[in-house]
Amino acid sequence: MKVAISIVNYKTPQLVVDCLDSVLQEMQRLDGIEVFLVDNLSQDDSVETFRQYIEQNHCHNKIHLIEADRNGGFSYGNNLAIKSAMSHKSQPDFIYLLNPDTILHKEGIVNLVHFMEANPKVGIAGGSLVGPDGEEQGAPRRFPSILSELETSARLGAISKALDKHVVPLPLSEKPFECDWVSGASMMIRRQVVESIGCMDEGYFLYFEEVDYCFQAKSAGFQIWYVPDSVITHIEGAATGVNQRKRRGKYWYDSRRRYFVVNYGIFHLLGADLLWAIGRLSFNLRRVLRLGKSFDSAESDPTWFAWDLLVGDLKAVLSGKVFGERKRANG
Repeated sequence: MKVAISIVNYKTPQLVVDCLDSVLQEMQRLDGIEVFLVDNLSQDDSVETFRQYIEQNHCHNKIHLIEADRNGGFSYGNNLAIKSAMSHKSQPDFIYLLNPDTILHKEGIVNLVHFMEANPKVGIAGGSLVGPDGEEQGAPRRFPSILSELETSARLGAISKALDKHVVPLPLSEKPFECDWVSGASMMIRRQVVESIGCMDEGYFLYFEEVDYCFQAKSAGFQIWYVPDSVITHIEGAATGVNQRKRRGKYWYDSRRRYFVVNYGIFHLLGADLLWAIGRLSFNLRRVLRLGKSFDSAESDPTWFAWDLLVGDLKAVLSGKVFGERKRANG
């Protein structure tokens, strides 16, 4: 089986080198693995670092370096890799999206490939993500929805229990199971999915693009599965800084808005924002009145989170920008 691995770099050369070391180990366990490494115009020492790595490891035929002419985001970079892989005479059976801030565990790729070989209806599969300390990060999830936004922002046990079928993170299991979407940090895509729905939507700069892609794949009749036997260490946020408690980049809010508008419509976005605001208000009231056991989760929220989310969407609606989100920008 031929597997094309897509890795997109932006100013994280050492993380990529560590990732490539683990990939080279997997190449010894499974023939047919090739890496399509995209540098999104880092303008640092990334390209030179990768050239030296390829030279030192004698893997010119296994690692293909692609230099992008701009930093077009995660979808844009992956699309460059996907197009390059698909243009070969011997097209890959699978395309594997792998974050630069990941380390493959033994047979991390092998187990995903074997699972998909045995289950031809599965279009996309993702593995188990663990942090550097071994803590599970929760890769399988449901699609975000109006009710999931209320559950997420309210942070109240009674609401979470009542909306159990709408909670985005799914309970982990030792056995594979079907879900709505898996993390783009480790996402194995069957070639037929790309042939059916095309490349990723480049209207997303960063975040929600894998949610959207899984939504398209599932709408086209493909199954999405979580495969716990495939394990990857993920230094979450190391390449973007999004998990740090600082003001979150505008692209995150733009991507969230785009996901709701493109897949559900503008009124769905407004409903999601309304219920998110209600949940957030209830949480803040309980926090002020100390009606509950713990409010420590608020400490991990980005600065100006509510303002940036709600005001950003309001501005997009009033300016008419939101109407431009309804068209896909597949590469």
